[in-house]
Amino acid sequence: MSSLHQSWYEAGARERIAALVDAGSFTEYVGPERRETSPHLGIFDLPAQFDDGIVVGAATVDGTPILIAAQEGRFMGGAFGEVHGAKLTGLLRAAKALNRDVVIAFDTGGVRLQEANAGEIAIAEIMRAVTEARIAGVRVVGLIGGRAGCYGGGGLIAGCCSTLIISEQGRISVTGPEVIETNKGVEEFDSRDRALVWRTMGGKHRTLIGGADLFVDDDAAAFRAAMLAALVRPAKAGSVRNASSVPFGRGERPGLDLATLDAEQDRLERRIARFGDAADATDIWRTLGIDDARAIPDMPSAAFATLAAQYRESADDAR
Repeated sequence: MSSLHQSWYEAGARERIAALVDAGSFTEYVGPERRETSPHLGIFDLPAQFDDGIVVGAATVDGTPILIAAQEGRFMGGAFGEVHGAKLTGLLRAAKALNRDVVIAFDTGGVRLQEANAGEIAIAEIMRAVTEARIAGVRVVGLIGGRAGCYGGGGLIAGCCSTLIISEQGRISVTGPEVIETNKGVEEFDSRDRALVWRTMGGKHRTLIGGADLFVDDDAAAFRAAMLAALVRPAKAGSVRNASSVPFGRGERPGLDLATLDAEQDRLERRIARFGDAADATDIWRTLGIDDARAIPDMPSAAFATLAAQYRESADDAR
């Protein structure tokens, strides 16, 4: 991995994997040479891609074996289709069988409209595979900071992960800006207002309301460092303040049980009660106690990370 700054936002799927894992350790599963392309896109005269927009395989990180996936946002917006989804589902099932942690670099607009039910079924299968892997003690770490963001079914899958790492450029939402505008009108949400989009769905806001666990700069090395931190600590619901000092790969396994789900549900109910009447993200930030809320969008990453550690909403807040 190069020590030079490498923008995560600008990188492709294979570049992101190379930046995360030990040099020369990655072995790709169902690679381009297999020609596993979507059976649906040709019907619409759309081009196919030999890896169907997702790269999956095995690697090591600091010598410890993991499984890893990275979506290619530059192909079909990283959208989920039948083959794309099957590759990620298979990787997660392998993680459960092998008892290996999984890292997923999200970069997706959601389900491919051209694949309709096949894409929706893929999302459901992936969510089930994530849940089963976590119940078996596997950590599933999500990284979000790509061009396409993490929308639609991708946002649902991200919500099932043990830990989410996000940059300011990352966006998480079940419904994308254009879809909200189309269904509710521009008065409800103007998708052309990029400041509004980032303020509502971007990495800073998601971190402050507890929707993401670790905030990093747009730097592949920063994502790698945060990934290592996520893989050494117990992945308890809601809190980023439980970092383990145990060396990577030898810490407590995360687990997923009813108590974890109950804690998450309680946190979400408190969030609705506390912020449900807010008209804008800045209103939520003020409720969190941040006096100069309008300064947050322009705040450098390091300064924001310090602020977020003090003010973020989390499961262990007793408010």
